[in-house]
Amino acid sequence: MGRWDAISVDDSRMRCYLAEPQEVNGPGVLVCMHGPGVDDFICDICDRLASSGFVAVAPDLYHRQREPHVEPWLKIRDTEALHDLAKAINALTDLYMTNPERVGIVGFCMGGRLAFLQAAHNPNLRAAVVFHGGNLMVAKNGLPSPFELARNISAPVLGLFGAEDGNPSPSDVQEIASELTRLGKEHEFHSYEGAGHAFLNFTHPAVFREAQAKEAWARCLAWLHRYL
Repeated sequence: MGRWDAISVDDSRMRCYLAEPQEVNGPGVLVCMHGPGVDDFICDICDRLASSGFVAVAPDLYHRQREPHVEPWLKIRDTEALHDLAKAINALTDLYMTNPERVGIVGFCMGGRLAFLQAAHNPNLRAAVVFHGGNLMVAKNGLPSPFELARNISAPVLGLFGAEDGNPSPSDVQEIASELTRLGKEHEFHSYEGAGHAFLNFTHPAVFREAQAKEAWARCLAWLHRYL
């Protein structure tokens, strides 16, 4: 269903996986990759979003790094990632015929953290879904942590977590939820018993939890349809 494309970012060409429904000028979703990059799992997420009526694009945030990639997630800078994600959102609306008033963001693991961070920097996003985003309390590259920037979030936030995850831990999840409540931010968090980190990732049987993944994905789609 999907295809590879590229977006110009400064002096680089950033590869993106794009999946489109048949309708144009509909809602769009920016998909923030996890540590392994834009792999089969992330491409499948985009395809599933397209089959539900969303234009989905997943930018390769490792485009600045030379091959071979060695622990590339450690080299991601928040400032650069925010710039790349903004470029991808522009591409969604300018190149891929997405309604600019109906754009949301979804992220997994590292991408969950970046989705939260991008929501704090872009007031035009209409919905955000954070799948087991770790290190939300960690500040990087001179920027405040995503947690510290929660006051700037305008989009309703759906958080989906494994109850057996260590990053974010259940106490982290509770602290983030409490802060969003304190700030009066619309949000809904769910934690799944018997599931740890990356429990939707069917490419890794050791962590994949089919029942929990099915329920979490249904909640994600319902959230996006509700707000986009």
